[in-house]
Amino acid sequence: MAAVRLICGVDEAGRGPLAGPVCAAAVVFEPGRRAPAGIADSKVLSARERERLAGIIKKKALAWSVAWASVEEIDSLNILQASLLAMRRAVESLSVLPDEVLLDGAHCPTLSVSARAIVDGDAKVKVIAAASILAKTARDAEMCRLHGQFPQYGFDAHKGYPTPGHLSALRRHGVCEVYRRSFAPVREVLERQDRGRGANSASSLRSPSRSAAGRNSGRRAAVRRFRRA
Repeated sequence: MAAVRLICGVDEAGRGPLAGPVCAAAVVFEPGRRAPAGIADSKVLSARERERLAGIIKKKALAWSVAWASVEEIDSLNILQASLLAMRRAVESLSVLPDEVLLDGAHCPTLSVSARAIVDGDAKVKVIAAASILAKTARDAEMCRLHGQFPQYGFDAHKGYPTPGHLSALRRHGVCEVYRRSFAPVREVLERQDRGRGANSASSLRSPSRSAAGRNSGRRAAVRRFRRA
């Protein structure tokens, strides 16, 4: 009789946004049982359908977990390495030890068990698709929470992705602590702010205020009058 093997699916959400952490999820289904109906790559599902399926996956799975890599880790490691770190944390947080881990993408994190990366795995393998749904719903919820702290950016609508409206808000309001400073659009805003501060500082050094100019003019006139006397 063949030994039962536990297969874990892993996927991440949030590699492309300019703000917020990156999220990864791991899912293990009962061996020999069909995955719940309707599971598909999270990108092709509506938000309502993802939320519905996330509840079913958590109820039906043998084990599941969600893990994160912070904005600071993204900026210090780069987004790929931070995503792999979140994936490793998700696998290590499971209540069971899988025999094999199947990951969406082209890269595998360092794990203590066998792992295989599958390009477009979230569209090909149900257990990876299930992980993609948990990762996406968790990250969307986190961005809605951040919207409550920073409503000026509209995180609840674009979830941190570089939409035209988001870029406009970023330029208008500047960079707050939840932004990934290593990402080009954020870095450009920071550089523009630094140039603006430098120009204002140089301008204040070169051009005295009107009242200061008036006082200097008065001093010069007093000196001239004193000399003529």
